[in-house]
Amino acid sequence: MEKDYLPVCREDMIRCGWDQVDFVYVIGDAYVDHPSFGHAIISRILEAHGFRIGIIAQPDWKNPESITIFGRPKLGFLVTGGNMDSMVNHYSVSKKRRQTDAYTPGGVIGKRPDYATVVYCNLIRKVYKEIPILIGGIEASLRRLGHYDYWSNRVKRSILLDSQADILMYGMGEHAVVELAEALQSGIPISEITFINGTVYKTKSLESVYEAERLPSFSEITTNKAAYAKSFYLQYCNTDPFSGKRLVEPYQENLYIVQNPPAKPLTMQEMDDLYALPYQRNYHPMYQKDGGVPAISEVKFSLVSNRGCFGGCSFCALTFHQGRMIQVRSHASIVEEAKLLIQDKEFKGYLHDVGGPTANFRHPSCEKQLTKGVCSKKQCLFPEPCKNLTVDHQDYIILLRKLRALPGVKKVFIRSGIRFDYVMADKTDLFLKELCQYHISGQLKVAPEHVADPVLQKMGKPGNQIYQKFVEKYKKINEQLGVKQYLVPYLMSSHPGSTLKEAVTLAEYLRDLGYMPEQVQDFYPTPSTISTTMYYTGFDPRTMEEVYVPVNPHEKAMQRALIQYRNPANYQLVLEALKKAHRMDLVGFEKKCLIRPQKAAIQIQKAREKQKEEEQKKLKKKKKHSTIRNVHKKRKG
Repeated sequence: MEKDYLPVCREDMIRCGWDQVDFVYVIGDAYVDHPSFGHAIISRILEAHGFRIGIIAQPDWKNPESITIFGRPKLGFLVTGGNMDSMVNHYSVSKKRRQTDAYTPGGVIGKRPDYATVVYCNLIRKVYKEIPILIGGIEASLRRLGHYDYWSNRVKRSILLDSQADILMYGMGEHAVVELAEALQSGIPISEITFINGTVYKTKSLESVYEAERLPSFSEITTNKAAYAKSFYLQYCNTDPFSGKRLVEPYQENLYIVQNPPAKPLTMQEMDDLYALPYQRNYHPMYQKDGGVPAISEVKFSLVSNRGCFGGCSFCALTFHQGRMIQVRSHASIVEEAKLLIQDKEFKGYLHDVGGPTANFRHPSCEKQLTKGVCSKKQCLFPEPCKNLTVDHQDYIILLRKLRALPGVKKVFIRSGIRFDYVMADKTDLFLKELCQYHISGQLKVAPEHVADPVLQKMGKPGNQIYQKFVEKYKKINEQLGVKQYLVPYLMSSHPGSTLKEAVTLAEYLRDLGYMPEQVQDFYPTPSTISTTMYYTGFDPRTMEEVYVPVNPHEKAMQRALIQYRNPANYQLVLEALKKAHRMDLVGFEKKCLIRPQKAAIQIQKAREKQKEEEQKKLKKKKKHSTIRNVHKKRKG
């Protein structure tokens, strides 16, 4: 073991001079000591506060002995499913098993169980009946109250109950985990630690629960979809650390889940301190024999500059997890980390990213947020930018210039999402000019997600005209710079609100653009998003209006096929979709048509196959003649 990694076995613990760890940290990912991995941040911040941590990464969940390698910890177990929800990690939107897992050594699939947090906790509870179990991470955070689970197609109860854990930390967890650890260390029983913001606990009595908002009961949300939608929106409106209320979700008689208000956001100094902790910035050496952990390659030479997002996209869980308050690191902190990357022997001169959930957010959306928090029922950018919105890229521009100027840096890329409507709200074009000139290479990926306004409205995205204006401005600036650079739009099919009519509109847009995406993302109903609530209930929780939802797999396949209408394999689906949408005007030989009539399409396909066959014959013949010539040359030689 290299001395600066945290212990991963009893021998490591003994070498550290410890007879016992304070916490055993069970994680669903491989152990990667890098600040882009939640378990690295939590373990290092606890270490900085004097606690002893032992790491058990991807234990054998069928063997209780796999979580006993450190013995009984002094204070308790920490458990996380990993950087992703384990079900999203395992399954595609069509519920097919994925072939690889980037968070596992060698990319091997199957090293963690489905619903990993629940399984790990139940394994621990079998061995240590009374020990405190604290859960956190994205899987626990987004399943903290009753929630729709896409994979089982039912409403599941709070993960606290299924896991038998004692307390749940939601959000990023740095404040909560330190307060919990210190409370346990001081001798407070876990059952009495009910006062920490950013935590969820279970109780049999509400006598000591004050100023709480009561949610519909679990029984109500499992039998009444309207009640589910209303419950979700109450939760959504209480995700702000300044204005969020305590929430209570009743279960059967004398059992309640209580969610305390969110933890306060980290200050700039706290963010700086967090990223200055002694990370090894790589996967543990024990994984070298397996080829390492693939996920590190995406982040090893990237820099996190911010956290949180006030973009408010309906299909994104950031509001529920990181929140809408922007938290940033100082320029000095980021530059110092960049200097560390430059010293790495594998660094080739390219910083792969400088950003966060949304790269060009570097400050709160308005001054009011600093004392009163975000508006509970209003968005900063949707349906149009708020009149109080502060639009300023200057700080980000200065940061990027400092990084570009560092010796050894050839180029600084921006690969995090750029919020194009925020760029368009800027009165100057300086950021967009510098972005095009210095921070992309050939293409910029952006996420309009769709072009039909009825769908964009449900997505919480700006109207299509905003994106079109951005496209024009991007093109104009690149022409001024004398470079040819392209936009690559991310598009989503089958989002709530999208009928075949809107899917055809998107196909027509792609036809006019002359672009066919290589990959299409179907809407994926992950826990705790507005879009998932629409998908399950058929209601928009913000308005309680009914929403059309494409849930039939065949219709979803048609919507996806329309986006890739040029692919011959999609012909029958596209034809069926156009018939159902009453758009047979798009079948024909005119320029506006998406596909040819069926007989013509068959003839064209046969002609293509024949041409391909002839080309293969010619190639085979050419190779044969080449081999004969080579044989003659050797004989002459």
